[in-house]
Amino acid sequence: MTTYSTARRKLAAPTVAMLPRIGDSLSFLYLDIVRVQQDDTGVCAVVTTEQRGTELVYIPTAALSCVLLGPGTSITARAMTTLARHGTTVVIAGSGGVRAYAGMTPDSLSTKWLERQARAWADDNERLAVAVRMYEQRFGAGTAPANASLAQLRGMEGQRLKALYQLLARQHRIGRFRRTYDPASWDQQDPVNLALSSANTCLYGIVHATLLAMGCSPALGFVHSGNQQAFVYDIADLYKAELTIPLAFSLHDSPHPEQAARRGFRDGLRLFRLMPRIVADVQALLEPDQEPDQVDLEEQLVDLWDPVSGPLPGGINYAGDESR
Repeated sequence: MTTYSTARRKLAAPTVAMLPRIGDSLSFLYLDIVRVQQDDTGVCAVVTTEQRGTELVYIPTAALSCVLLGPGTSITARAMTTLARHGTTVVIAGSGGVRAYAGMTPDSLSTKWLERQARAWADDNERLAVAVRMYEQRFGAGTAPANASLAQLRGMEGQRLKALYQLLARQHRIGRFRRTYDPASWDQQDPVNLALSSANTCLYGIVHATLLAMGCSPALGFVHSGNQQAFVYDIADLYKAELTIPLAFSLHDSPHPEQAARRGFRDGLRLFRLMPRIVADVQALLEPDQEPDQVDLEEQLVDLWDPVSGPLPGGINYAGDESR
């Protein structure tokens, strides 16, 4: 007989089959200026306003892939434990969720995509193949010549971006444009460069949060390298021509291009549905022959590695009778 307390315990400790796939779950929830805590019902955000006083907003933790905690938030240890148990990644973010500073990934998160990423990154041929797929996703299938090297891909990418800059500059009648990024002379840069740098920073934050939610390593890049956000830069480059570059040129006469870029980028995300796209694109890049997000709900949380037989189920004593 199932009692109320037994049912509550089962819900508090979900199995793999109970947890939604990342493609099915809500992409992310951004919170700021709230206290996140756990009560007898679940995890909730305590919101206090002058108009409505103090209210509790309950968070669907098991249906979220990522929670972004912005400035002014605090969270209790019990709430963090529940988020980890439900497989929800927690990211410490900047204002508006547009910059990721740190993240916590739950131990229940599958290492499937991290293993795919590491395997492709460690093999020079496969690493180049992933870079080619990135290039063709940006510029069209078949645009990369056969047996192209990374140096050739970088050169062709530079030419295409230069042509895009020239096209947008003509459309907005701003004359000649040159992409520059100089933190030492930040205030001396033109509005387009300021807006582009600001919007790109927002984009990096969202990509970083999504990669953490998938269990990937932000540091193992395929085109970029030598930085803890190398893979973040790789994936962010897929969307700049659609999201950040046109936005920056549209702000060429803005008196406050950085602020306008952040607001415009945030508004554009509602239509672009960026985080689900990142998930699908990363899966397609790392495992192009498989349907996206096909997860075996009966898979073991922990497998044993075997170079001959492949992954073996954990939790089994493999000692033979002769060892007794």
